[in-house]
Amino acid sequence: MSAVWGLLAFLALALFFGCLIVWVSKKFKVEGNPIVEQINAILPQTQCGQCNFPGCKPYAEAIAKGEAPINQCPPGGDEGIKKLAELLDVEVLELNPENGEASEDTVVVIIEPDCIGCTKCIQVCPVDAIVGSAKLMHTVIATECTGCDLCIPACPVDCIEVVPAPMPSHIRRKAKPALYATAAQARIS
Repeated sequence: MSAVWGLLAFLALALFFGCLIVWVSKKFKVEGNPIVEQINAILPQTQCGQCNFPGCKPYAEAIAKGEAPINQCPPGGDEGIKKLAELLDVEVLELNPENGEASEDTVVVIIEPDCIGCTKCIQVCPVDAIVGSAKLMHTVIATECTGCDLCIPACPVDCIEVVPAPMPSHIRRKAKPALYATAAQARIS
């Protein structure tokens, strides 16, 4: 009889610790890879594809896996590369010229009287910053535009122009992360 009680006590302890393990695994579960999120926070979120990835998040995932170098993001520039190198504790690299050159902060504007409403710019905009409909005039929501310039080659009538920073006072834009604000101030001074 004592063997049965011993077996029951053992089963009760096993059940208790099994439930404890399940609870702890749910309570302390880590969603995704935290380093990917930190890398993605440093990237400029232009979703321009100049890094040879379809967006900033896939590029961040490739960096975290060691499948891509940290110097493929022209919009992030040298400051972005420095921040990535610091985060990952790797050597600072020069921007890869095959991916483009670092440039000033820009947005695009559509010369509305010239727009034919073909919707080709809407189809290539990665952040849905262009509004309009077929055969009607389109416009750019400047506060949403990341300046990736993917819409420029798509336009068959060349009615899209780049507006360099500092932008006109009538255009308001969401503030970029502090990383890019300090880089822009350094360029101005």
